[in-house]
Amino acid sequence: MATDTRKVILGAVLLAISTVLILGTGAIDIGIPAAAGALAALGLAAGSLLVGTSEDGRPV
Repeated sequence: MATDTRKVILGAVLLAISTVLILGTGAIDIGIPAAAGALAALGLAAGSLLVGTSEDGRPV
């Protein structure tokens, strides 16, 4: 099975940026605004979707 490396790279970048946004703002102890939290959650979902569907064949 071939893997679409663009999807994997883009998914990994989205996952990394979203994770840093959530964990980084939590460490500052100011809390994370609702809009930034929503965008970070969507970034995590999109990143995992891209990585999960990067291989040919039927996605689970």
